[in-house]
Amino acid sequence: MKNFNSIKKNIDFQNVYKNGKSYANRQLVMYILKNDKKVSRIGISVSKKVGNSVVRHRLTRLVREAFRLNEDKLKGCYEIVVVVRIPSVGLGFNEIQDSYLHLCKLHRILKEMV
Repeated sequence: MKNFNSIKKNIDFQNVYKNGKSYANRQLVMYILKNDKKVSRIGISVSKKVGNSVVRHRLTRLVREAFRLNEDKLKGCYEIVVVVRIPSVGLGFNEIQDSYLHLCKLHRILKEMV
């Protein structure tokens, strides 16, 4: 299995929160910070208020999969932190992916599709 590029350290999360730019919609909040690395990394935060561990891990997997499938559509390399909100509970993959792509469009980090 391929090693997944994720943000794990608290200092990296805090750096994106402090220096990055954020946009939000009903389901997700996305913080973006341009990086100098050759790959984009994602960090996913789901509060205990969202649900029990099964619900939180399911939402984490859905957001991670949305990132993985659309990683090649990003213009450059970014540090991305996604905060999952309570209205995401019960949504399917397509709704989560649409919400993720909507935020990417707001940040203007998607390549122009011809």
